[in-house]
Amino acid sequence: MNDAAADGIESVRRIVRVRGRVQGVGFRMDAASAASRLGVGGTVRNLLDGTVEADVEGPPEAVESMIEHLRKGPSSARVDGIDVRREAPRGADSFRVTG
Repeated sequence: MNDAAADGIESVRRIVRVRGRVQGVGFRMDAASAASRLGVGGTVRNLLDGTVEADVEGPPEAVESMIEHLRKGPSSARVDGIDVRREAPRGADSFRVTG
């Protein structure tokens, strides 16, 4: 059980696919920094089709703040759009950069 669930706070999970100029511009590191600041868990990775996928989990307000951050990304990126999918929480309590 993660800390949010232990504290009686609902946890939500969203899979966010980010399209645009988002690879090779520091997007994943920027996302990891934002996740740490916002207190969400999950992962962020580059996909073969040129998009970035973030799997974000935590308290609803923190996850929504993370999604808003991903809509913009770092100043070196150009986000053309995002797709958000709801998933069942898995209990992620740390955030890491993968692939």
